[in-house]
Order: sequence, then structure tokens, then C-alpha cells
Amino acid sequence: MTLEEISRTRCFDGQQLRFRHRSGTLGCDMQFSVYLPPQASRAKVPAIWFLSGLTCTDENVMTKAGAQRYAAEQGVALIAPDTSPRGEDVPDDPDGAWDFGLGAGFYVNATQEPWSTHYRMYDYIQDELTTLIAEELPINPLRAGLMGHSMGGHGALVIGLRNPEKWASLSAFAPIVAPSQCPWGEKALGHYLGDDRDAWKAWDATELVRAGAAQKPLRIDQGEDDNFLAEQLKTPLFEHACADTGYEASIHYHPGYDHSYYFIATFIGEHIAFHAAHLRGSD
Repeated sequence: MTLEEISRTRCFDGQQLRFRHRSGTLGCDMQFSVYLPPQASRAKVPAIWFLSGLTCTDENVMTKAGAQRYAAEQGVALIAPDTSPRGEDVPDDPDGAWDFGLGAGFYVNATQEPWSTHYRMYDYIQDELTTLIAEELPINPLRAGLMGHSMGGHGALVIGLRNPEKWASLSAFAPIVAPSQCPWGEKALGHYLGDDRDAWKAWDATELVRAGAAQKPLRIDQGEDDNFLAEQLKTPLFEHACADTGYEASIHYHPGYDHSYYFIATFIGEHIAFHAAHLRGSD
């Protein structure tokens, strides 16, 4: 087994697990968390992947969202990768800022030095980690949904829209829907991909919809009191792209809710039920 088990805890009759492994794609050791529902003791189960946001690790959603209860009820696994490569040799933001570098991989394949050696989170999620987990854990790789929060919402939408054959359903909490048009995204894409803004479009969910992305079941939840909504998240841009192209997306605004995990915890059960319904029909 190529996975090193770090921890194992019983939870809602399933198992909350954390693993370490060597990533050839990222050139460093990586950690990720998995919740296996009780049904996984008898057969391979569908999985929902959760991609987290800026500054987070694989542990945030597992400890803050209260998702395991719903996953156990639905019989689905939850998989939470880390948000960036890690290690002494992995470069960080030269100014020490929190919105780039370590904890902020943006789920792209970097093409610019010094980032291109390690910052290949798209290939890591889409290829390496999905393959490794399918080989080592009781998870059915043909029944997978993808969701995320903020930067991770961007990642979930982009990875899912670019690979519709692999992901049965997509959802996001407060996603960065147009990174090529917001400060967080412009900084990250500019560093990772260079100055050619046309190259950024392949990593922008709004641009992918406008370019004719295949229809997938897609849900977004956004708090109206999210202080990042206007400047960084820009949900209306994605809505307009969907309206202009006829792409069907279920987008929900919630008055009084902000960008925090309290918001995620409130609606995580609905997201897991949304994915579970589509995963049951994806054999």
C-alpha cells in the first residue's frame, strides 16, 4: 500500500481517516482526509470530493462542516485533498501573503517558474489522487461528484467542466467563478500561468461555460452577506454566462449568510443529497 495512515477515528459508524503519500505530480509529500461511511465495509461506495479554499488544508471541511452525518446517511464517501503542494522545497508567496503560494494552489497546472515544478494541483486531483484512491480504498471511481468552497469552488467547477466524463455532478459554496476578473484570481493566474490572459480562460468557470462546456448537474450556494461577493466571487458573471448560453445551473442566494464554515455547515446536507441523487444514477 502506498498510503501511510496518519489517523483513524470512528464517526457515525464509519471511519474518519487521514493519509500521507508521496506525490510524483507535485514532487512532495501530501496529506488528504477521507470519510468512509459504514456501507464501505461491505462494498465500494460513491464519493464526493471537497476542494477547500485559501489558507485551508484537508482537515477544515472534515472538522467544521458536520458533513459526516449526511455522508453516512447517503452511503457516500467524502474525500478532502490539500489545497497546495507542501514542503521546504516548495516556493511560497515572496511577500508572505496568504492569498498565493502555500495553501493557495488554485487547482491549476502552473507553467511559469518557479511554480511549475510543484504547483500542478489540477493534474494531482484529476489524475494522480483519483487513481491512487481508487486503487487503495473501497471507493467506486465511476461514481464521483465534485464540490468546493471559494478557491475550491473555483477548482470544483473548472475541473468538473473540463472533465464532464469523470464527474457526475458539481457544486460549490461561494465559488470564485471568474478568476480572470478578480484580484485573487488575477494574482494567482498571473503568477502561475504568466501574462497571457487568453491562457487563463481554460481555468475560468465563466469562460468555460461561454465556450460551450457540456451540461452537468450544477448547484451553487452563495451568502448575500459574504464580504467577498462583489470584489472576488462575482457570482452574477457566472449567472449571465449560463443565461446567455442556456446552461442550466441551480444558483441559490441566502440572505444573512457570510463566507464562513457556518454557512457551509448550514447547507452541506443539501449538497450531499444533491450529489448522492446523481451518483445513484451514474452507473
